[in-house]
Amino acid sequence: MTSKSQSVLKIRLPVWRARLLVTLMFLGFMALAARALYCQSVNKDFLQAEAEKRYSRTKELIATRGLITDRNGEALAISTAVETVTANPHQIKFESIAPKKLIRLSELLDVNLDYIKRRLTQKKTFVYLKRQISPSIAREVMSLKLPGVSLHTEYKRYYPNGEATAHLVGFTNRDQKGQEGLEYSYQTTLAGKSGSRRINRNNKNQVIEEVATLSVAENGTELSLSIDRKLQYVAFSEAKNAALEHEAKSASVVVLDTLTGEILALANWPSFNPNNRSSFTPQLLRNRAIIDQFEPGSTLKPFTIAAALEGNFVTPKTPIDIEDGRLRIGGRTITDDHPEDDSLLTVTQVIQRSSNVGTVKIAQKMASHDLWEVLSNSGFGKSPKLRFPGGASGSLRAPEKWREIDQATISYGMGVSASLLQLARAYSIFARDGVLIPVTFEKRTQTVEGNRVISKGTARAVLKILETVTHEKGTGSSASIPGYRVAGKTGTAKVAFGGSYARGKYRSSFVGIAPVSNPRLIVAVMVDEPSLGSYYASVVAAPVFKKVMEEALTTLGIDPDNYIIKQEAKREILPGPV
Repeated sequence: MTSKSQSVLKIRLPVWRARLLVTLMFLGFMALAARALYCQSVNKDFLQAEAEKRYSRTKELIATRGLITDRNGEALAISTAVETVTANPHQIKFESIAPKKLIRLSELLDVNLDYIKRRLTQKKTFVYLKRQISPSIAREVMSLKLPGVSLHTEYKRYYPNGEATAHLVGFTNRDQKGQEGLEYSYQTTLAGKSGSRRINRNNKNQVIEEVATLSVAENGTELSLSIDRKLQYVAFSEAKNAALEHEAKSASVVVLDTLTGEILALANWPSFNPNNRSSFTPQLLRNRAIIDQFEPGSTLKPFTIAAALEGNFVTPKTPIDIEDGRLRIGGRTITDDHPEDDSLLTVTQVIQRSSNVGTVKIAQKMASHDLWEVLSNSGFGKSPKLRFPGGASGSLRAPEKWREIDQATISYGMGVSASLLQLARAYSIFARDGVLIPVTFEKRTQTVEGNRVISKGTARAVLKILETVTHEKGTGSSASIPGYRVAGKTGTAKVAFGGSYARGKYRSSFVGIAPVSNPRLIVAVMVDEPSLGSYYASVVAAPVFKKVMEEALTTLGIDPDNYIIKQEAKREILPGPV
């Protein structure tokens, strides 16, 4: 060891410097300990939340929307799994992505390349690139192996019957929320309740761990409708054919079960395809059979007769003088569309031949309140208590506001309005011995109770009168069905427009009941503004009724009247219990 080295070792540092160094080290450790204690206790929740933002996610467990089926279990609305392409722009660096891959991505998603670039440069951690694509396209997208791009499973609603049930079932948006029809009305029931699950992801947005299920998804409840899918298609097809054949603005058909109040079919033309949103327009979305109001014309006459019979003002055989088919009231002339050779018609013949003058003269025998009460109790002027959006209530003014001309025109269906469904339901008082039944879109298995409007005797008398309409001399002879007794009424009314009636525009309608010996079905038809050929209901609407009613009777296996009468006769002669 050299003398120089020995001299260095002999040097002694001041004690205060060592103590200062130790003190500073101690204070540093204390500061770190204090910081650690602060982070672990006082600021624990904030820091933990910040950390979880970087790796922990809450994943929604989507509830499957409930099926909508017809009365026989056939699907009318189904939810199918589809893929949605999403991205995290924070994980994407354009300089590292081959331009060919971006071009291919825009081609697969059928969107503009500039749109892709705009979405991927947003200051967000989650964006949609394309929602609800097919699994095959989704696989091709993932084969590009783009960082930050991933798939998210969603559900898309599919409607197997397309246009035929569109107005009835409605549709959902991309988030599976009902927008129209029964999809909207039963949103809460069908949607169910989504669940959630805690997951951990890595920096590539890949799931590395499923931590826990926070809540279990509750799938939507299946909705079983009263609709018969086969009968619905027939009603839709006949409405479409009638509209096209007569170049009409629209056509609607309603079929009711008189025992249960079930709506077995409700169809409109024009319609739309709920599986193709590009076909949607406000006019096409209207469920005309429920929303549109129109003056029922002569189909309202049976209610005038019912009111007169109920008040004992007339009998079916009471003679009515229709004079020359013209009647002057308050400066207006009421005329008959079907001139008669005889000036005297019975009450039955007034309906059979649809005499406006005869109906007015019968109405004049009553007070305005007598007619109003039957119409009001039959559901006119009131919205049906039906779980469906936008149901029309129609219009029926209070009797105190009726002038003499008002009572006259209302008696044959002018100056009062109703939807086709309201009109069909009102006819249940003739099919159910005077009882107005509640109607429904939900499947029922038991006979439904209703509210009495007229007596059993009056109802059966009017039903018998309506049966003559479909006989040879009646205005609805084209609605007759071989083997079945049919009761019904034609209606040809001018279209009200701007406070008056549009020239040359009419609505043709027919409402009928079968079989008369044991009424089971009501079919109502309305064709709006037929412009090719005849516009009379006997030519336009009655044949549609016949085709739909024939199919309904066959589909439901309803026996012909002759068979029903024979069976009743056998029961009457069977010996009683010993």
